[in-house]
Amino acid sequence: MHLTVATRNRHKLRELSDLLPSIELLPLPDGVDLPPEDGDSFADNALIKARAASSAVGAAAIADDSGIEARALGGLPGVRSARYAGEGAGDRENLAKLLREVAETGADREVAYVCALAYVDDEGRERVFEARCAGTLASEPRGQGGFGYDPAFIPSDTGSADPRTMAELSPEEKGSISHRGRAARMLAAYLVRRRSGR
Repeated sequence: MHLTVATRNRHKLRELSDLLPSIELLPLPDGVDLPPEDGDSFADNALIKARAASSAVGAAAIADDSGIEARALGGLPGVRSARYAGEGAGDRENLAKLLREVAETGADREVAYVCALAYVDDEGRERVFEARCAGTLASEPRGQGGFGYDPAFIPSDTGSADPRTMAELSPEEKGSISHRGRAARMLAAYLVRRRSGR
């Protein structure tokens, strides 16, 4: 089985490929333009991209929309996580802004990663799989792995005695607890059920 992934983010494509080893994931073909991600939720944005990719290639496609929510900021950056510091801003600028703003609010450093993984098949049927990963925001970035906000995201699932950020975990450790890993496993289970007719 193969699926087109509606992303130009090579980190995300590689991570999804690792999380879905039984599925051949194809990159979005050159020349396919994705519409603006102007939805009000991660699910809305994931569906916007998956629909566009499926329509462009005439086959099933998936799209992930994900980000981080800081409780101290009322859920921000949320759906604007990838462009939190402005259009064209990179991971470093977005993370620096989040760290600065959370520090300004006081002591609450609770955060959560959220992922919506949308699947649109070749007949236009749609499903969205949503998952979360709770954590705490570190005071400064640590680690060389991962991408996005990973250098400052300390996941709760590793236990209170483990201070490592997502960027300090191995890819296998991260995939076992991450929001994207959880959503990918939900998608994989759904596809297995469909193939078996359940």
